[in-house]
Amino acid sequence: MMKLRLSSKNSVRAGLNSLVLIILVSLLGCCSSTEPSFQREDIAGAIQDISKKEYGIDVKTKLFGHTLWVYLPVEDLLSKKDKVETFPERFQIKENNSELKGPVLKVGYSIEAIPEKQVPQEYGYDKKAMEKINNTWKVLRRVLFSMERSRESEPQFCCIVIADIKNGIVSKELFYYPDLKKVSYGYISWDEYQHRTVSESYLSPEVFGDKEGSFLVYREITFKEFIPKQIMHRVKLKFQKPEVENNADIDKEMRKIAEHTLKTYNFSDFSTLELDNLISESKTILNRKAVLTGVN
Repeated sequence: MMKLRLSSKNSVRAGLNSLVLIILVSLLGCCSSTEPSFQREDIAGAIQDISKKEYGIDVKTKLFGHTLWVYLPVEDLLSKKDKVETFPERFQIKENNSELKGPVLKVGYSIEAIPEKQVPQEYGYDKKAMEKINNTWKVLRRVLFSMERSRESEPQFCCIVIADIKNGIVSKELFYYPDLKKVSYGYISWDEYQHRTVSESYLSPEVFGDKEGSFLVYREITFKEFIPKQIMHRVKLKFQKPEVENNADIDKEMRKIAEHTLKTYNFSDFSTLELDNLISESKTILNRKAVLTGVN
């Protein structure tokens, strides 16, 4: 499976702008009733039915445990921009790994500062594809925010998979459902929500002509999987967007990313955080108390 690097900065901007619009529209149109419109067992079917009836969009949804999956097949996800923009590139990420091995959260990285250069962004989301994505988001939020509200009934994680079944491109977004509620009601910023939503894009021959999402393995996603994924996602944003100057202390930035992620979700199901700089072959090892409280 070949990795695909999309125009991340432009795609993020387009995604955030559309999400802002969706949420504003949804907030203005929210019903004042406190009675839930959908029960837990109804939400997957409701998203499919409303998407088809109101927007003519065929989506496939599945609630597996506490993870809601949404599969949206499109054609020509990307199109060439009329005006080519550029973004600065200051770092090269050779390795970016994070995994929870037993009680140890291992973060390995090989990141180097490079002479800054401007990289062109020739592609962005196609207008027709973006309209389908926006409308799917509207339905998703409408159903989720109208369902019965309890920790037992609400999904914990949502994974939206957009597949370009014509060109073999897959774009995934994985987010913690309470984060969507927090950004909707202004408890966190749009920028922070972007950092909390794990996104990835890649090329895959499996998606050609797949309108059903047959290539997906539907399963429940847990915090033990989500936390390492989010750390890697934040690393990409910090050093590819980029969010720091090329004279930044990479080891310190990596520690800040890991600690911030763990504290954000109050994740304590680990005993040790191990930061491994694969270039310098140096390691920083911190116990759980040092990570979560700052006290060694």
